[in-house]
Amino acid sequence: MTDKSIPVEQLRNVGPTIARRLREIGITTRDELRTVGAVAAYRRVCAKYPGRTMSVCYYLYSLEGALRNQHWDALGSQVKKRLLDQVSPSKSVQRTPASGRR
Repeated sequence: MTDKSIPVEQLRNVGPTIARRLREIGITTRDELRTVGAVAAYRRVCAKYPGRTMSVCYYLYSLEGALRNQHWDALGSQVKKRLLDQVSPSKSVQRTPASGRR
């Protein structure tokens, strides 16, 4: 198995819920996630589940961490700020810190 064909279920920071939701929006491998990007994937998941709060820690940061193969909390404040700035402010963005894996 190449790095490109790694299923989303095997990526760092990606638990069963995130993996299922990524598959639902057509992202099944690391390469597909890399092509779409963490921000666009986060937006797509939010659009698929309107009215639900999608924590940036569990989704946006986790997806970026998965692409970098590092824990989402290790991204650093500048990277997290850049990611947040790319996501349009809305009530679906939860900016409170959280821990755990989803």
